[in-house]
Amino acid sequence: MERQNINDLMVFLVVARERSFTKAAAKFGVSQSALSHTLRQLEQRLGVRLLTRTTRSVSPTEAGERMLQSIGPLFDEIGSALDGLGTVRLTAGDYQIQCYIWPKLRTFLQQYPDIRLELDVNYGLQDIVSEGYDAGVRFGEQIAKDMISVRIGPDVRFAVVAAESYFASRDIPTHPKDLMQHRCINLRLPTYGGLYAWEFEENGREIKVRVDGQLVFNTIYNALEAALDGFGFAYVPEDIAKLHLGTGRLHRFLEDFSPYWEGFHLYYPSRRQSSPAFSLLVNALRYST
Repeated sequence: MERQNINDLMVFLVVARERSFTKAAAKFGVSQSALSHTLRQLEQRLGVRLLTRTTRSVSPTEAGERMLQSIGPLFDEIGSALDGLGTVRLTAGDYQIQCYIWPKLRTFLQQYPDIRLELDVNYGLQDIVSEGYDAGVRFGEQIAKDMISVRIGPDVRFAVVAAESYFASRDIPTHPKDLMQHRCINLRLPTYGGLYAWEFEENGREIKVRVDGQLVFNTIYNALEAALDGFGFAYVPEDIAKLHLGTGRLHRFLEDFSPYWEGFHLYYPSRRQSSPAFSLLVNALRYST
């Protein structure tokens, strides 16, 4: 099909959907008379009247409505596909976005202003294929073998922290199991529907402790704020606690029981046909020592 025919069909679709030459002309940035001339030429070539015009309204004829229903979805799909070439959808937790993704995106998005990025903050272990995401972020050990993974950060360590206003009049925990006698700030993980069991290590053996307390959050940053306000112990990544440890607003406990975990990875299906925008993003987020 010639380019002119495609352009004319696009004009018809916009006019028919807007039911107005005035609104359609504003979208195309041309005069109403130019659009009216284009539509007349299209009708002459097709040998059928597509629009009914009055002084007050424009509406598709029966033939025009059939054309609108048949070719409209096709043009919509083409438009969506073209838009998708420059759009990347990514799901990750707020901690991963703030500490590992956004610092690199500041420069990346300035370098590539045509790339659009949608970030979904989610603590669940999403099925990125069924949910329509291009990629997700998880610990390396959580990624399925049929996925491609790219490390985006160093190994991660969590810290048990509390404000002095909480522990000043209480016994200091010397073993992870002592936390069961304290007020702790819980984190709920949507994937399992339950509260996260704090994970420690002793002599190479994993220890999981289910804590209790007055508060349950579904984000790490809320738990950190609650710890700063003296509502109990929190279990958070040490890099977001360091600032407050350095100023004395928080104190750390049970450090010898806190293991290092394999860092966060960007993961995506191995069968995925990468768009140029996605490939550029992966390279920008890739971790290098």
